[in-house]
Parts: sequence; C-alpha cells; structure tokens
Amino acid sequence: QVQLVESGGGLVQAGASLRLSCAASGRTSIIGAMAWFRQAPGKEREFVAAVAWRDGNRDYADSVKGRFSISKDNAKNTLYLQMNSLKSEDTAVYYCAATTTVRSRLSFRAEMYGLWGQGTQVTVSS
Repeated sequence: QVQLVESGGGLVQAGASLRLSCAASGRTSIIGAMAWFRQAPGKEREFVAAVAWRDGNRDYADSVKGRFSISKDNAKNTLYLQMNSLKSEDTAVYYCAATTTVRSRLSFRAEMYGLWGQGTQVTVSS
C-alpha cells in the first residue's frame, strides 16, 4: 500500500509561516488525491486542502483560502502545505491523507481518504 509521513510542524508566533511536508512511499502510483486535515483539541477533524495527484486540481477550506497553499512534487512523491499569516486558531495536529480513488471532484470528507499519516503538531502563539 502507501505510507505517509508528515514533517515540518512546530511552534511559531502569529503572522509567521510554516511549510509542512508529507512523504509518500510504497505504491504511490495508485494515489488519486491527497489532502491535509487538522484536528484541534476537543474538536473534530476538519478539511484544510486537497489536490488531485494527476491533474493538480486544488480545493481549500474557506478558513485558509488566501493564506495556505497546497502543492505536490510527483517526482519526489511529496505533498506540501505552505501556511502563511498563521493565526492562533490554526493550532492543531495536521494530518496528511490520501485516497486511491480518482473522483471527478475533490472530497473534503475525511472518510473518503483511506490512508493517513501520523500527524504533525502546529502551534501558533498569539
């Protein structure tokens, strides 16, 4: 199957930037789309951004549009999340997810992604 390993989290001040990475290994040729989700303490896991692995189509949660950018490097089998103008409410564990299904539209539902990384903590101090 496919294994996902996130990196790049940390503690930053409000207004700063961070870039998360997610390295995919294994049968990466079967990836249909990848996404970032996040989960803050006491809250449900929420969609952040997604990208179709082949055509590069992207989608974002309204809360991060204009501040976050999802990208991919197919040659390196790596997914990125560039996070700018970070806010305290962005504090969460960020998870990389993948689906082997190719759909006409990117999904924002966590249950549509069957492969998950272990998560990386992002803490934004105000």
